[in-house]
Amino acid sequence: MKKKDLGIDFLGVHFDNPFCLSSSPVGNCYDMCRKAYETGWGGVVFKTIGPKHFLIDEVSPRFDSVTKEAEPFVGFKNMEQIAEHPLEQNLEDLRRLKKEFPNKVLIASIMGTNEADWEELARLVEEAGADMIEMNLSCPQMTSHAMGSDVGSNPELCRKYCAAVKRGSKLPMMAKMTPNLTDMVPVAKACLEGGADGISAINTIKSICNVDLDKKIGMPIVDGKSSISGYSGKAVKPVALRFVQQLRMGIPDIKISGIGGIETWEDAAEFILLGARNLQVTTAIMQYGYRVVEDMKNGLQHYMEEQGVDRLEDLVGVANKNIIPCEELNRDYIVYPKIDNDKCVGCGRCVISCYDGAHQAMEWDSEKRRPNCNHDKCVGCHLCAIVCPVQAISKGEIKFKPGRKQKEIKL
Repeated sequence: MKKKDLGIDFLGVHFDNPFCLSSSPVGNCYDMCRKAYETGWGGVVFKTIGPKHFLIDEVSPRFDSVTKEAEPFVGFKNMEQIAEHPLEQNLEDLRRLKKEFPNKVLIASIMGTNEADWEELARLVEEAGADMIEMNLSCPQMTSHAMGSDVGSNPELCRKYCAAVKRGSKLPMMAKMTPNLTDMVPVAKACLEGGADGISAINTIKSICNVDLDKKIGMPIVDGKSSISGYSGKAVKPVALRFVQQLRMGIPDIKISGIGGIETWEDAAEFILLGARNLQVTTAIMQYGYRVVEDMKNGLQHYMEEQGVDRLEDLVGVANKNIIPCEELNRDYIVYPKIDNDKCVGCGRCVISCYDGAHQAMEWDSEKRRPNCNHDKCVGCHLCAIVCPVQAISKGEIKFKPGRKQKEIKL
Protein backbone atom coordinates (compact mmCIF):
# COMPACT_ATOMS: atom_id res chain seq x y z
CA MET A 1 0.00 0.00 0.00
CA LYS A 2 1.28 3.46 -0.93
CA LYS A 3 1.82 5.53 2.21
CA LYS A 4 -1.01 7.99 2.72
CA ASP A 5 -0.67 11.55 3.95
CA LEU A 6 -2.34 11.81 7.35
CA GLY A 7 -1.00 15.33 7.83
CA ILE A 8 -3.52 18.13 8.13
CA ASP A 9 -3.54 21.84 8.90
CA PHE A 10 -5.80 23.06 11.67
CA LEU A 11 -6.06 26.75 12.56
CA GLY A 12 -2.77 27.40 10.75
CA VAL A 13 -0.86 24.70 12.64
CA HIS A 14 0.34 21.56 10.85
CA PHE A 15 -0.27 18.15 12.46
CA ASP A 16 1.57 15.11 11.08
CA ASN A 17 -1.58 13.15 11.91
CA PRO A 18 -4.95 14.32 13.28
CA PHE A 19 -4.91 12.33 16.54
CA CYS A 20 -4.42 14.24 19.81
CA LEU A 21 -4.80 13.55 23.49
CA SER A 22 -7.76 15.52 24.73
CA SER A 23 -7.49 17.67 27.83
CA SER A 24 -8.07 15.08 30.53
CA PRO A 25 -6.32 12.62 32.86
CA VAL A 26 -4.47 11.10 29.86
CA GLY A 27 -2.37 14.26 29.42
CA ASN A 28 -1.89 15.19 33.04
CA CYS A 29 1.89 15.75 33.17
CA TYR A 30 5.18 15.81 31.28
CA ASP A 31 5.81 12.05 31.50
CA MET A 32 2.40 11.12 30.10
CA CYS A 33 2.58 13.58 27.21
CA ARG A 34 6.16 12.57 26.41
CA LYS A 35 5.09 8.92 26.11
CA ALA A 36 2.15 9.92 23.92
CA TYR A 37 4.42 11.81 21.53
CA GLU A 38 6.83 8.87 21.39
CA THR A 39 3.93 6.51 20.65
CA GLY A 40 2.93 8.54 17.61
CA TRP A 41 0.20 10.95 18.59
CA GLY A 42 0.07 14.04 16.39
CA GLY A 43 -0.57 16.42 19.24
CA VAL A 44 -1.36 16.81 22.91
CA VAL A 45 -3.96 18.98 24.59
CA PHE A 46 -2.35 19.29 28.01
CA LYS A 47 -4.80 18.85 30.89
CA THR A 48 -6.60 22.10 31.65
CA ILE A 49 -4.48 24.61 33.54
CA GLY A 50 -6.26 26.88 35.99
CA PRO A 51 -5.24 30.09 37.77
CA LYS A 52 -2.92 30.00 40.76
CA HIS A 53 -5.64 31.10 43.17
CA PHE A 54 -8.02 28.25 42.27
CA LEU A 55 -7.03 25.11 44.18
CA ILE A 56 -8.20 21.70 43.00
CA ASP A 57 -9.44 19.26 45.64
CA GLU A 58 -10.58 15.95 44.16
CA VAL A 59 -12.89 13.17 45.40
CA SER A 60 -12.16 9.45 45.63
CA PRO A 61 -13.27 7.32 43.88
CA ARG A 62 -14.17 9.42 40.83
CA PHE A 63 -15.10 7.06 37.96
CA ASP A 64 -18.09 4.92 37.00
CA SER A 65 -19.14 3.14 33.81
CA VAL A 66 -22.04 1.77 31.80
CA THR A 67 -21.43 -1.81 30.64
CA LYS A 68 -23.03 -3.92 27.91
CA GLU A 69 -22.78 -7.70 27.99
CA ALA A 70 -19.09 -8.61 27.52
CA GLU A 71 -17.87 -5.04 27.06
CA PRO A 72 -15.79 -3.54 29.94
CA PHE A 73 -17.71 -0.32 29.35
CA VAL A 74 -19.45 1.57 26.59
CA GLY A 75 -19.88 4.76 28.61
CA PHE A 76 -17.62 6.27 31.22
CA LYS A 77 -18.40 8.73 34.03
CA ASN A 78 -15.64 11.04 35.22
CA MET A 79 -15.80 13.28 38.28
CA GLU A 80 -12.26 14.63 37.88
CA GLN A 81 -11.66 18.36 37.52
CA ILE A 82 -8.80 20.28 35.90
CA ALA A 83 -5.05 19.80 36.48
CA GLU A 84 -4.26 19.41 40.17
CA HIS A 85 -0.59 20.38 39.81
CA PRO A 86 0.60 23.89 40.71
CA LEU A 87 0.49 26.44 37.90
CA GLU A 88 4.28 26.77 37.69
CA GLN A 89 4.73 23.00 37.43
CA ASN A 90 2.24 22.84 34.56
CA LEU A 91 4.04 25.67 32.77
CA GLU A 92 7.39 23.95 33.29
CA ASP A 93 5.95 20.75 31.81
CA LEU A 94 4.86 22.71 28.74
CA ARG A 95 8.34 24.19 28.37
CA ARG A 96 10.02 20.76 28.62
CA LEU A 97 7.64 19.16 26.13
CA LYS A 98 8.14 21.90 23.54
CA LYS A 99 11.91 21.83 23.95
CA GLU A 100 12.13 18.06 23.55
CA PHE A 101 9.45 17.69 20.86
CA PRO A 102 9.65 20.91 18.81
CA ASN A 103 7.93 19.34 15.79
CA LYS A 104 4.96 17.96 17.72
CA VAL A 105 1.89 20.10 18.36
CA LEU A 106 1.43 21.24 21.95
CA ILE A 107 -1.97 22.66 22.84
CA ALA A 108 -2.53 24.29 26.22
CA SER A 109 -6.02 23.97 27.68
CA ILE A 110 -6.83 26.79 30.08
CA MET A 111 -9.73 27.80 32.33
CA GLY A 112 -10.18 30.98 34.35
CA THR A 113 -12.76 32.44 36.70
CA ASN A 114 -12.80 35.94 35.21
CA GLU A 115 -11.39 37.99 32.32
CA ALA A 116 -8.12 38.70 34.11
CA ASP A 117 -7.54 34.98 34.70
CA TRP A 118 -8.19 34.07 31.07
CA GLU A 119 -5.93 36.82 29.76
CA GLU A 120 -3.09 35.97 32.15
CA LEU A 121 -3.25 32.23 31.50
CA ALA A 122 -3.20 32.82 27.74
CA ARG A 123 -0.06 34.94 28.11
CA LEU A 124 1.65 32.39 30.35
CA VAL A 125 1.05 29.34 28.14
CA GLU A 126 2.23 31.20 25.05
CA GLU A 127 5.43 32.14 26.88
CA ALA A 128 5.83 28.48 27.89
CA GLY A 129 5.87 27.37 24.25
CA ALA A 130 2.35 26.24 23.43
CA ASP A 131 1.43 26.18 19.74
CA MET A 132 -2.28 26.62 20.33
CA ILE A 133 -4.76 27.34 23.10
CA GLU A 134 -7.97 25.51 23.91
CA MET A 135 -10.41 27.34 26.18
CA ASN A 136 -12.18 24.89 28.46
CA LEU A 137 -15.64 26.43 28.64
CA SER A 138 -17.38 23.16 29.30
CA CYS A 139 -16.19 20.93 32.16
CA PRO A 140 -19.43 19.75 33.86
CA GLN A 141 -18.02 18.93 37.30
CA MET A 142 -16.27 22.10 38.44
CA THR A 143 -16.90 23.16 42.04
CA SER A 144 -17.22 26.80 40.98
CA HIS A 145 -20.10 28.13 38.87
CA ALA A 146 -17.63 30.70 37.52
CA MET A 147 -15.96 27.89 35.58
CA GLY A 148 -16.93 25.07 33.23
CA SER A 149 -20.22 24.23 31.56
CA ASP A 150 -22.17 26.93 33.43
CA VAL A 151 -19.98 29.42 31.54
CA GLY A 152 -20.09 27.49 28.27
CA SER A 153 -23.87 27.69 28.02
CA ASN A 154 -23.79 31.50 28.30
CA PRO A 155 -23.02 33.18 24.94
CA GLU A 156 -22.18 36.55 26.49
CA LEU A 157 -19.64 35.10 28.91
CA CYS A 158 -18.13 33.00 26.14
CA ARG A 159 -17.73 36.05 23.90
CA LYS A 160 -16.18 38.07 26.72
CA TYR A 161 -13.73 35.38 27.81
CA CYS A 162 -12.66 34.59 24.23
CA ALA A 163 -11.86 38.27 23.78
CA ALA A 164 -9.82 38.19 26.99
CA VAL A 165 -7.75 35.25 25.73
CA LYS A 166 -7.10 37.06 22.47
CA ARG A 167 -5.83 40.04 24.42
CA GLY A 168 -3.43 37.77 26.28
CA SER A 169 -2.09 35.79 23.33
CA LYS A 170 -1.80 35.81 19.55
CA LEU A 171 -1.81 32.00 19.36
CA PRO A 172 -4.53 30.20 17.40
CA MET A 173 -7.34 29.43 19.84
CA MET A 174 -10.31 27.08 19.94
CA ALA A 175 -13.22 27.11 22.37
CA LYS A 176 -14.27 23.76 23.82
CA MET A 177 -18.06 23.43 23.77
CA THR A 178 -20.45 21.84 26.24
CA PRO A 179 -23.14 19.50 24.84
CA ASN A 180 -25.34 20.26 27.83
CA LEU A 181 -27.57 22.59 25.84
CA THR A 182 -30.10 22.30 23.04
CA ASP A 183 -28.33 24.25 20.30
CA MET A 184 -24.57 24.75 20.22
CA VAL A 185 -24.53 27.14 17.26
CA PRO A 186 -25.40 30.40 19.12
CA VAL A 187 -22.67 29.78 21.70
CA ALA A 188 -20.14 28.83 19.03
CA LYS A 189 -20.96 32.00 17.09
CA ALA A 190 -20.44 34.06 20.25
CA CYS A 191 -17.03 32.43 20.75
CA LEU A 192 -16.02 33.20 17.17
CA GLU A 193 -17.22 36.79 17.56
CA GLY A 194 -15.05 37.05 20.67
CA GLY A 195 -11.99 35.93 18.74
CA ALA A 196 -11.95 32.12 18.76
CA ASP A 197 -10.44 30.70 15.58
CA GLY A 198 -12.20 27.36 15.87
CA ILE A 199 -14.31 25.07 18.04
CA SER A 200 -13.65 21.77 19.78
CA ALA A 201 -16.70 19.61 20.42
CA ILE A 202 -17.91 17.93 22.45
CA ASN A 203 -16.99 17.89 26.10
CA THR A 204 -18.68 15.35 28.35
CA ILE A 205 -22.43 14.99 28.90
CA LYS A 206 -23.88 15.49 32.36
CA SER A 207 -24.87 12.10 33.70
CA ILE A 208 -25.69 9.62 36.42
CA CYS A 209 -24.52 6.26 35.11
CA ASN A 210 -25.78 3.95 37.83
CA VAL A 211 -27.54 3.86 41.20
CA ASP A 212 -26.57 1.30 43.84
CA LEU A 213 -29.87 -0.51 44.42
CA ASP A 214 -29.06 -1.60 47.94
CA LYS A 215 -27.54 1.63 49.23
CA LYS A 216 -29.82 3.88 47.11
CA ILE A 217 -26.85 6.06 46.14
CA GLY A 218 -25.57 7.10 42.74
CA MET A 219 -22.20 5.81 41.59
CA PRO A 220 -19.39 6.27 42.41
CA ILE A 221 -20.14 6.59 46.11
CA VAL A 222 -18.22 9.32 47.93
CA ASP A 223 -18.91 9.12 51.68
CA GLY A 224 -22.50 8.03 51.13
CA LYS A 225 -23.29 10.53 48.36
CA SER A 226 -22.68 11.01 44.64
CA SER A 227 -23.02 13.74 42.02
CA ILE A 228 -23.95 14.48 38.43
CA SER A 229 -20.83 14.62 36.27
CA GLY A 230 -19.40 14.09 32.79
CA TYR A 231 -20.14 11.08 30.57
CA SER A 232 -17.78 10.03 27.78
CA GLY A 233 -16.77 6.96 25.77
CA LYS A 234 -18.21 5.17 22.76
CA ALA A 235 -21.77 5.80 23.93
CA VAL A 236 -21.51 9.58 23.37
CA LYS A 237 -20.26 9.37 19.77
CA PRO A 238 -23.75 9.75 18.21
CA VAL A 239 -24.32 12.92 20.24
CA ALA A 240 -20.91 14.29 19.30
CA LEU A 241 -21.45 13.63 15.59
CA ARG A 242 -24.82 15.37 15.78
CA PHE A 243 -23.25 18.53 17.19
CA VAL A 244 -20.40 18.49 14.66
CA GLN A 245 -22.93 18.27 11.83
CA GLN A 246 -25.12 21.03 13.27
CA LEU A 247 -22.10 23.30 13.68
CA ARG A 248 -21.17 22.74 10.04
CA MET A 249 -24.74 23.46 8.97
CA GLY A 250 -25.04 26.57 11.11
CA ILE A 251 -21.53 27.94 10.47
CA PRO A 252 -20.38 26.37 7.16
CA ASP A 253 -16.74 27.49 7.28
CA ILE A 254 -16.19 26.61 10.94
CA LYS A 255 -13.00 24.73 11.87
CA ILE A 256 -13.70 21.86 14.28
CA SER A 257 -11.63 19.61 16.51
CA GLY A 258 -13.81 16.53 16.99
CA ILE A 259 -14.17 14.87 20.39
CA GLY A 260 -16.48 12.20 21.77
CA GLY A 261 -16.25 8.40 21.66
CA ILE A 262 -13.39 8.11 19.16
CA GLU A 263 -12.06 4.61 19.74
CA THR A 264 -11.37 3.12 16.29
CA TRP A 265 -10.30 4.31 12.85
CA GLU A 266 -13.93 4.05 11.76
CA ASP A 267 -14.94 6.51 14.49
CA ALA A 268 -12.16 8.84 13.37
CA ALA A 269 -13.23 8.64 9.73
CA GLU A 270 -16.82 9.49 10.66
CA PHE A 271 -15.77 12.68 12.44
CA ILE A 272 -13.56 13.68 9.52
CA LEU A 273 -16.29 13.03 6.95
CA LEU A 274 -18.61 15.29 8.96
CA GLY A 275 -16.09 18.12 8.95
CA ALA A 276 -13.64 17.65 11.85
CA ARG A 277 -10.05 18.47 10.88
CA ASN A 278 -8.51 17.31 14.12
CA LEU A 279 -9.44 14.54 16.58
CA GLN A 280 -9.13 14.28 20.35
CA VAL A 281 -9.20 11.07 22.40
CA THR A 282 -9.40 10.25 26.11
CA THR A 283 -11.59 7.33 27.12
CA ALA A 284 -10.15 4.89 24.56
CA ILE A 285 -6.69 5.63 25.96
CA MET A 286 -7.91 5.01 29.50
CA GLN A 287 -9.18 1.63 28.33
CA TYR A 288 -6.46 0.52 25.88
CA GLY A 289 -3.42 2.75 26.42
CA TYR A 290 -1.62 5.20 24.11
CA ARG A 291 -0.88 2.52 21.49
CA VAL A 292 -4.50 2.60 20.36
CA VAL A 293 -3.34 5.40 18.05
CA GLU A 294 -1.30 2.91 16.00
CA ASP A 295 -4.45 1.00 15.04
CA MET A 296 -6.34 4.21 14.32
CA LYS A 297 -3.62 5.60 12.05
CA ASN A 298 -3.13 2.30 10.24
CA GLY A 299 -6.85 1.78 9.72
CA LEU A 300 -7.36 5.31 8.47
CA GLN A 301 -4.61 4.84 5.88
CA HIS A 302 -6.20 1.62 4.64
CA TYR A 303 -9.55 3.39 4.39
CA MET A 304 -7.93 6.16 2.35
CA GLU A 305 -6.43 3.50 0.06
CA GLU A 306 -9.88 1.95 -0.46
CA GLN A 307 -11.37 5.36 -1.22
CA GLY A 308 -8.61 6.28 -3.66
CA VAL A 309 -7.59 9.25 -1.53
CA ASP A 310 -3.97 10.21 -0.91
CA ARG A 311 -4.53 13.16 1.44
CA LEU A 312 -6.65 13.16 4.55
CA GLU A 313 -7.62 16.73 3.68
CA ASP A 314 -9.71 15.39 0.78
CA LEU A 315 -12.10 13.57 3.14
CA VAL A 316 -12.95 16.49 5.42
CA GLY A 317 -16.65 17.34 5.33
CA VAL A 318 -17.51 15.05 2.41
CA ALA A 319 -20.59 13.67 4.23
CA ASN A 320 -22.06 17.01 5.36
CA LYS A 321 -24.19 17.43 2.25
CA ASN A 322 -25.77 14.01 2.76
CA ILE A 323 -27.25 14.87 6.18
CA ILE A 324 -30.51 16.71 5.49
CA PRO A 325 -33.58 17.74 7.53
CA CYS A 326 -35.83 14.76 8.23
CA GLU A 327 -38.74 16.36 6.39
CA GLU A 328 -36.70 16.26 3.18
CA LEU A 329 -36.02 12.51 3.28
CA ASN A 330 -37.53 10.34 0.55
CA ARG A 331 -40.61 8.58 1.96
CA ASP A 332 -41.85 7.07 -1.31
CA TYR A 333 -40.73 3.47 -0.82
CA ILE A 334 -40.24 0.52 1.51
CA VAL A 335 -37.16 -1.72 1.58
CA TYR A 336 -38.12 -5.21 2.70
CA PRO A 337 -35.64 -7.33 4.65
CA LYS A 338 -33.97 -10.24 2.88
CA ILE A 339 -33.27 -13.36 4.96
CA ASP A 340 -30.25 -15.53 4.14
CA ASN A 341 -31.34 -18.98 5.30
CA ASP A 342 -27.81 -20.33 4.94
CA LYS A 343 -26.58 -17.86 7.56
CA CYS A 344 -29.66 -18.01 9.79
CA VAL A 345 -29.16 -20.06 12.96
CA GLY A 346 -32.85 -20.26 13.81
CA CYS A 347 -32.60 -18.35 17.09
CA GLY A 348 -35.87 -16.45 16.55
CA ARG A 349 -34.60 -13.12 17.89
CA CYS A 350 -35.89 -11.26 14.84
CA VAL A 351 -39.38 -12.71 15.36
CA ILE A 352 -39.51 -11.76 19.05
CA SER A 353 -38.18 -8.26 18.41
CA CYS A 354 -40.54 -7.64 15.52
CA TYR A 355 -43.61 -8.94 17.34
CA ASP A 356 -42.90 -7.25 20.67
CA GLY A 357 -41.15 -4.12 19.44
CA ALA A 358 -42.11 -3.38 15.83
CA HIS A 359 -44.94 -4.40 13.47
CA GLN A 360 -45.50 -8.16 13.86
CA ALA A 361 -44.23 -8.76 10.32
CA MET A 362 -41.71 -11.51 11.09
CA GLU A 363 -43.44 -14.89 11.20
CA TRP A 364 -41.99 -18.15 12.50
CA ASP A 365 -41.94 -21.54 10.74
CA SER A 366 -41.72 -23.88 13.73
CA GLU A 367 -40.98 -26.95 11.58
CA LYS A 368 -38.08 -25.44 9.65
CA ARG A 369 -37.10 -23.12 12.54
CA ARG A 370 -36.80 -20.22 10.16
CA PRO A 371 -38.34 -16.73 10.05
CA ASN A 372 -40.30 -15.34 7.16
CA CYS A 373 -41.20 -11.72 6.44
CA ASN A 374 -44.87 -10.95 5.77
CA HIS A 375 -44.73 -8.04 3.31
CA ASP A 376 -48.34 -7.12 3.99
CA LYS A 377 -47.33 -6.11 7.53
CA CYS A 378 -43.69 -5.09 7.08
CA VAL A 379 -42.92 -1.36 7.09
CA GLY A 380 -39.23 -1.76 6.30
CA CYS A 381 -37.89 -0.54 9.65
CA HIS A 382 -35.12 -3.21 9.70
CA LEU A 383 -35.17 -3.76 13.46
CA CYS A 384 -34.86 -7.44 12.56
CA ALA A 385 -31.50 -6.87 10.85
CA ILE A 386 -30.15 -4.90 13.80
CA VAL A 387 -30.95 -7.59 16.38
CA CYS A 388 -29.81 -10.56 14.25
CA PRO A 389 -26.70 -11.97 15.95
CA VAL A 390 -25.24 -13.47 12.75
CA GLN A 391 -26.11 -10.73 10.23
CA ALA A 392 -28.37 -13.03 8.24
CA ILE A 393 -30.78 -10.23 7.32
CA SER A 394 -29.98 -7.58 4.72
CA LYS A 395 -31.80 -5.12 2.47
CA GLY A 396 -33.93 -6.81 -0.15
CA GLU A 397 -36.83 -5.91 -2.46
CA ILE A 398 -37.74 -2.23 -2.87
CA LYS A 399 -41.45 -1.47 -3.23
CA PHE A 400 -42.85 2.00 -3.98
CA LYS A 401 -45.90 3.14 -2.08
CA PRO A 402 -49.14 3.46 -4.11
CA GLY A 403 -49.20 6.55 -6.28
CA ARG A 404 -45.52 7.40 -5.74
CA LYS A 405 -43.20 8.05 -8.67
CA GLN A 406 -40.62 5.35 -9.16
CA LYS A 407 -36.95 6.24 -9.46
CA GLU A 408 -33.56 4.71 -8.81
CA ILE A 409 -32.97 4.36 -5.07
CA LYS A 410 -29.55 4.59 -3.47
CA LEU A 411 -29.12 2.24 -0.53
